[in-house]
Amino acid sequence: MSRSIQYTSSPLLASPTPVWRSKLVVGAIALAFSGLAARAAYIQVVANDFFQHQGEVRFARTLDLPANRGRILDRNGLILASSVPSPSIWAIPEDVEIDRPKLQQLAKLLEMPVADLAKKLEDEDKTFVWVKRQVDEDVGRQIAALNIKGLYQRKEYKRQHPEGESAAHVVGFTNVEDKGQEGVELTFNKELGGRNGSRRVIKDRLGQVVEDVGNQIPPVDGKDIQLSIDSKVQFFAYQKLKEAVLEHKAKAGSVVVLDTITGEVLALANYPSYSPDNRRNLTGEQLRNRALTDTFEPGSVMKPFTIGLGLETGRVTPQTLIDTTPGRITITGSTISDSHPNGVLTVEGVIQKSSNVGTTKIAMRMQPHEMWDLFTQAGFGQKPQIAFPGAVSGRLRPYKTWRPIEQATMSYGYGLSASLFQMARSYTVFSHDGQIIPVTLTKSTEPAVGVQVLSARTAAQVRKMLQMAAGPGGTGQKAQTIGYSVGGKSGTAYKLIGKSYGTDKNHKYRGWFVGMAPIDSPRIVVGVMIDEPSAGKYYGGEVAAPVFSETVQQTLRIMGIQPDLAVRPQIVAHAVEESF
Repeated sequence: MSRSIQYTSSPLLASPTPVWRSKLVVGAIALAFSGLAARAAYIQVVANDFFQHQGEVRFARTLDLPANRGRILDRNGLILASSVPSPSIWAIPEDVEIDRPKLQQLAKLLEMPVADLAKKLEDEDKTFVWVKRQVDEDVGRQIAALNIKGLYQRKEYKRQHPEGESAAHVVGFTNVEDKGQEGVELTFNKELGGRNGSRRVIKDRLGQVVEDVGNQIPPVDGKDIQLSIDSKVQFFAYQKLKEAVLEHKAKAGSVVVLDTITGEVLALANYPSYSPDNRRNLTGEQLRNRALTDTFEPGSVMKPFTIGLGLETGRVTPQTLIDTTPGRITITGSTISDSHPNGVLTVEGVIQKSSNVGTTKIAMRMQPHEMWDLFTQAGFGQKPQIAFPGAVSGRLRPYKTWRPIEQATMSYGYGLSASLFQMARSYTVFSHDGQIIPVTLTKSTEPAVGVQVLSARTAAQVRKMLQMAAGPGGTGQKAQTIGYSVGGKSGTAYKLIGKSYGTDKNHKYRGWFVGMAPIDSPRIVVGVMIDEPSAGKYYGGEVAAPVFSETVQQTLRIMGIQPDLAVRPQIVAHAVEESF
């Protein structure tokens, strides 16, 4: 039998409850809800900046829309450097799920030791890690096919350099952020790089884009840069230089080819070089652009300037006789010598035989400031005005500090220093009717406007002497070229070892040749330097002149210049030795 319960009979429920208490409770609850509603409205409507910012920090991202870096082209439009798609691999270590076989496959594709790869992926505290930047597209596809959880790819670009090591010192390279680090890539980085765009998005924790936010700013691609370099001339000059350095067991070498009409640099090559696409074992020796950065005493290459000044001032003529007997001269207690006695020489013969004594006797007829003015106007002691990093000024001391012996030695290239690039440019004085012309690394079709240094008559007289120096009886006979007349001056100098030139047993040398062709109406100037040849030959006429000859012949043919000689050059078995 069910028992009925009378709740109202409970003494607690039956006790009288004040009305105000229930009203107070209901009021408190209503007030709390009103406060929460007001706070919500305040946060969401009135003062939501802080919370929106916090949300954006966690989920909103601004993605760069990379601009396509401009190409570097040679004068004929051939590509020297361009950008290609190259995915980069990244991971969220705490999300990575990978077994041993896939780990080994991934390591093989990335060309990384398995242990190094595992170390990158095992740190669970990291929410982002680069596994490897800029892999080949084919490698990226194979990695994607492994379907590894927590491993992702980002589209990037990397540079390719079709001409490889032959043009490396001209083109330079970029880093993984696509910023120029050397060469033209550095010089014209702003123009090549363009301007990146941007895209504002919301991402989830896996890095996946959920939605776009705001307006997208499109990227502005970089501009193409067209150089004055002719890739064919560059490659040929580099190959011949490399062969000479290896043949003579030299430390290094450089070649510079200039157009004497426009001032364009047609080739600038150095050896040792490097591959811009593979810089894993890159050293400072490979990286140095020696043609612009290395300075040395020019030696006999300076003699045409001293002789030219004598001709220009009327102190000598090409046929003036200079007595060099007995092959040496003493000035303020110091003796200057020729490699062998030459007796009485004409001024032309002084250049042809490269006589230190003859050059000194002509120089001592002039005032130091006259020589200094000419050397300065020819670009010595001044930084070359070329858009390229690393170019140096060399050294030319003020003439007021010259002692008589220093004036004498400077007349034949000792006591001052210059780079091969400066030396090649200085010879435009003789090739361009007495004017030194500005040089450019970008393509130009306009004739260069030069500064008059010597008269056209004097320049023509010196050219004839340079032709004699490169001909039978001269020191640069191996510079002669089939089909083209040439003129130039060889040079050989001791290298400084510390503060001295070493002893007879450990002398180190630099040999070079600077000249032009065709001689009556020069179209190119070519400078060649071989550093520390050690296979028995070290004179510039022996180690550098053959590279000059082959480079001149190939360059003029590529330029379409008609040969002006119908006979083979006359090269005797033994060239005349140069004086130091």
